[in-house]
Amino acid sequence: MAKLAINGGRPVRGARKLFPQHAVIGVEEKRAAARVIDSGALSKFIGSWDPHFLGGPEVRAFEAEWAKRFGASYAVSMNSASSGLLAAVGALGIEPGDEVIVTPYSMCISATAPLWYGAVPVFADIEPDYFCLDPKSVEKAITPRTKAIIVVDILGQPYDAKAINAIAKKHGIKVIEDAAQAPGALYKGRSAGMLADIGVYSLNFHKHIHTGEGTVVVTESKELAERLQLIRNHAEAVVEGMGVKNITNLVGHNFRLTEIQAAIGRSQLKKFDRLLKERQKNCAYLNAHCSDMPGVRPAPTRPGATHVYYQHPFLYDEKEVGIPRSRFVAAIAKELPATKGQEEEGTLIYDGCITPLYRMPVFRQQRAIGSKGFPFKSEFYKGKAKYQAGMCPVHEKLWSGTFFSHDNMRPGMTKADLDDVIEAFHKVYTYRDELK
Repeated sequence: MAKLAINGGRPVRGARKLFPQHAVIGVEEKRAAARVIDSGALSKFIGSWDPHFLGGPEVRAFEAEWAKRFGASYAVSMNSASSGLLAAVGALGIEPGDEVIVTPYSMCISATAPLWYGAVPVFADIEPDYFCLDPKSVEKAITPRTKAIIVVDILGQPYDAKAINAIAKKHGIKVIEDAAQAPGALYKGRSAGMLADIGVYSLNFHKHIHTGEGTVVVTESKELAERLQLIRNHAEAVVEGMGVKNITNLVGHNFRLTEIQAAIGRSQLKKFDRLLKERQKNCAYLNAHCSDMPGVRPAPTRPGATHVYYQHPFLYDEKEVGIPRSRFVAAIAKELPATKGQEEEGTLIYDGCITPLYRMPVFRQQRAIGSKGFPFKSEFYKGKAKYQAGMCPVHEKLWSGTFFSHDNMRPGMTKADLDDVIEAFHKVYTYRDELK
């Protein structure tokens, strides 16, 4: 008689008993939004040189509180982390013909942001255990055209700042840190997002702090902060009045955050540390009880760093376990329920990591801006862009069979909920012969 639910056995936890909703929006956020609505001013930005060029009172207060929490000299809010990355590339003066080193493992904007300024992304491989950019691969990818590196603190763990920052300094290039998944993580006592020339956080629905959409971009440079503010809000209309001399890349956008989003962000920030500790405690408990299955192990944390677990990652060895990763993950999914509020997604467990970004059509066809191949093929670019299978073998190995992750550890999960997750892992591992 089958034991595993995928084969008709009884699941560890039936579909009717959902995991608790990841509910971080409460009465505090409702009051904050109501406060703004009652004020009658949902946004106070003005796209001209004016006292409100930098936004209204909620936006300014949110930026100041964020800067204080994460130790930044300057914090600039915007309407999305994608906008923040675009603004960061622009603020650094990246231009047509330049190259920017990027990771194959991230949300696509981490690799495509340079395209908007006519620069060509160059992919470096990632680390096999920590999944951030591998410093050795980064160094190999540098050419005389390299002007910046966009690193990603993937899944909640900081990049190897000591090694990559040293490489950048040696070659005179800048570093942008995509810390969307890692607010609150530390590297040698310093906050993720504060490890590079510019750091970009995310306030998207899935993130640790969320306002629906949004970002905060941080830097220690007054000049870069000003350029970020200009790109956020119609730079071209104000540079003359402000007396700005270097107008390179200062054709601005409307990347502005609303007063309601900023007010909600302020409320989220107040509960952030409590929720972060709960997430870390949950993952520590899972790590302690899911480390006894040869071939299935929680991914490690970088020495000298802390992890904030945007997702809970595992490394998988098919030879040792005896079955393909896809079968193992599918079997666990059948043992556990969906999460309240995300019922349509099923059990929040994921078979593998994101497809290498260089496999997207924009790179395979080398066509981004216009129809003639710009910026990959242009009078400005003197290199030769190459994007093909096998160029980042570590990532491709993780993608094809040696990595999986899940979300069944977020704040709100009780010890009993976590015990069900642990039981599902062990049950599938014990009866894995049924999956052969």
